[in-house]
Amino acid sequence: MTFAEIPQLVELQSLIEEGHPQLQARIVCEVQAGQRRFPIHALTLGNPSPDVPAVGFFGGVHGLERIGADVVIAYLRSLVKRLHWDSVLHEQLQGVRLIFMPLVNPGGLSLGTRANPNGIDLMRNAPVDAVEPVPFMIGGQRYSRGLPWYRGEPGVPMEAEGAALCAFVEEELLSRRFSLAVDCHSGFGSDDRIWFPYAHTTRPIQHLPEIHALQTIFEQTHAYHRYVFEPQSQQYLTHGDLWDYLYLRAQTQGEKVFLPLTLEMGSWLWIKKNPRQAFSRLGIFNPLINHRQQRVMRRHIALLDFLARAGSGCQRWLPATDAAREHHLSAAMTRWYRGMP
Repeated sequence: MTFAEIPQLVELQSLIEEGHPQLQARIVCEVQAGQRRFPIHALTLGNPSPDVPAVGFFGGVHGLERIGADVVIAYLRSLVKRLHWDSVLHEQLQGVRLIFMPLVNPGGLSLGTRANPNGIDLMRNAPVDAVEPVPFMIGGQRYSRGLPWYRGEPGVPMEAEGAALCAFVEEELLSRRFSLAVDCHSGFGSDDRIWFPYAHTTRPIQHLPEIHALQTIFEQTHAYHRYVFEPQSQQYLTHGDLWDYLYLRAQTQGEKVFLPLTLEMGSWLWIKKNPRQAFSRLGIFNPLINHRQQRVMRRHIALLDFLARAGSGCQRWLPATDAAREHHLSAAMTRWYRGMP
């Protein structure tokens, strides 16, 4: 597959050119896949001041899950087109920093693999070990890079793609008092899920009150949504989760709030509506019929736009007092951790 045959990269380059100079872009690393080298782009939009909140959008961590990259690029396209005429967007961007890494694993996309070209699953490769039992294989394995969910050798630095993502997040998100991120994936179940940490343990995260406050305003403003909002640990635990690693890194950097989310689009529904997709590797993880692709874009672009707005207006909904945090903590424990001591 040549560069020109990866439409996500072609469109991304076009958006970079159209969005300049408001949209800033740089190549944070390049990866080899076969005879080709592919760039990994990191993009920024909005106020660069470290005093404003920031929101990050990520996709394409798993090469097979092209729909994740497509959703992030579609949202970026909407913003770039609106830059030409939308005065409200320009006002919003004065108070928020938006960052994008739409295609984290271009080598995996070009090869049609979940893993990167080295055979390593980037979402099992961070230096975090689960403290409780993980499901066999899916939780991360070190038997063979020829099998899914391979973590990589112990003690070896993270793969270049994951290291580039982490460096970008530390620079643009963890440096701020408030930030949140959403990483777009597909393939789990028939429901669209919004996961928050942890993936390596069943215990609640420190910022559970803030997560519950975010979930509350989402349900208030999107009353008819179909997302399941939950900790990933309620489904399964894993080793090496990138967002657990980055959340734990954020806890070492003072009084900051970093809320990483994972959008897990339920691809089983696409298979149910078009069973022939089950016989295609891409069909297991992506909608293959055009009108379903468009429906997915409409639904999830609204979510990403909500998160951008929530980041911009975070001071209006974050629990600011001990009483408010205790209220949200109690409600969150009842909703997600009932029965936990």
